[in-house]
Amino acid sequence: MSQAEAALGVALAALADPTRRAVVRLLAQGPHRAGELAAALGMSPPSLSRHLRVLRKGGLIADEEPEHDARVRLYRLQPQALAPLQDWLAELEAFWGDQLQAFKAHAERGAAPRRKR
Repeated sequence: MSQAEAALGVALAALADPTRRAVVRLLAQGPHRAGELAAALGMSPPSLSRHLRVLRKGGLIADEEPEHDARVRLYRLQPQALAPLQDWLAELEAFWGDQLQAFKAHAERGAAPRRKR
């Protein structure tokens, strides 16, 4: 398995859970503290912590300590980690685009009016 395929698998596995997709949606708006994410999703911090761990291990998010307060951890999206997923989807889109164009051309050839003999 190539490194790109492995990265795609990790991203898909991490995003398979609806809670983790919701976290990614929130972080796409900007960095958040874990408490803010838990409150926005209506879940307990310990429950959210497990989801954050999976997203961190998958490289989809990163956490950092702001300089002014070491007690706070800010989570932010790592958009480059989504690149393998975007590449894979682009390949699928190109494939299906080509297939649909070929089908359209075939259908249009078959729909041409036929002359009577």
